[in-house]
Amino acid sequence: MTAEPPRFIGSEIYRKSSFGPWHPLRIPRVSTVIDLTRAMGWLPPARYVASPRAKPAALGIWHDPAYLAALQRAEAEQVVSDETRARYHIGTHSNPVYPEMYRRPATGAGGSLLAGELLADGGVIYHPAGGTHHGMPDRANGFCFLNDPVLAILSLRRAGARRVAYVDIDAHHPDGVELAFAGDPETLLISVHEEKRWPFTGALGDDGGGNVFNLPVPRGLNDSEMAAVLDALILPRVAAFRADAIVLQCGADAVEEDPLSRLSLSNNAHWAVVAALRPLSPRYLVLGGGGYNPWSVGRLWAGVWATLAGHDIPDRLPKPAEAVLRSLSWEGNRRGRDVPEHLFTTLRDAPRAGAVGAELRARLAVLGRRAAP
Repeated sequence: MTAEPPRFIGSEIYRKSSFGPWHPLRIPRVSTVIDLTRAMGWLPPARYVASPRAKPAALGIWHDPAYLAALQRAEAEQVVSDETRARYHIGTHSNPVYPEMYRRPATGAGGSLLAGELLADGGVIYHPAGGTHHGMPDRANGFCFLNDPVLAILSLRRAGARRVAYVDIDAHHPDGVELAFAGDPETLLISVHEEKRWPFTGALGDDGGGNVFNLPVPRGLNDSEMAAVLDALILPRVAAFRADAIVLQCGADAVEEDPLSRLSLSNNAHWAVVAALRPLSPRYLVLGGGGYNPWSVGRLWAGVWATLAGHDIPDRLPKPAEAVLRSLSWEGNRRGRDVPEHLFTTLRDAPRAGAVGAELRARLAVLGRRAAP
């Protein structure tokens, strides 16, 4: 395979779109990453790919056509009936009606479908708007109206990747992806997620029929513990699987500053996973996911692109990049007041090392004894 340099899939739809003034996804995320990487000189036009908006026929390879029609109708009418809300879980607090509620997720899904095609001959693609891993075939779930990781895996398969490894380091368990591929011997699923955290799935003993490795981790997970997870679980399992493609869901909500988890990683831990997985397959797709602090998610995801594209991360950001971070605001959250100065002036967090807990070691040992899928 002849691989092109890494490519970045994005869209301007995320710049003006919000789930509403009260929702955790009211903050800018993808637009921040685009602006930061451009301000750093890391994203020349030749590496940027505009995401298409997936049509219902393309989404129908996994999603129910009746649900897709309901989603389009809700966007057009900006209201849903009680029956539609109950049946499809749209128009709820988690999955609200908002102006781009079909177009925005369909653009994210279109990017993941396109990524599978672009990786037919190998390569690396970064799609930070992807990673909506909770979406179900016939309903919205957990801020996710569609499930683009599922669509990405199906697209990779259609483009010639028979064996696909899916690794998820979001703070929340990828219940929708597990639903899609549990029991499929051609798919390896590894999830590292906070225990006793919504959606309350992904228990240590849930093996999905043999191809799923769920690692719920205790509160306070630190960088040293994530390094142990990488060395003892993620890398050996992915290497042994001999994947034709790897999909990494790199949700940014497991860092200490995020309001929707109680984990304590620095962004260095995520970048270490991104770098370590790259040599293990000819096709590599890195998606976004969760992340609800505008500064921590923007910095982490910009660093993911630097890691993939081979750029050095400076100790101090140049003024144009600093201006991007200083332009952000976070209304309605105490963390938006008195923001620490380093969130404006740096990308790299201070490492958050610590002891590797006995409970985590025991859980890794349980998974280590499992037979290969």
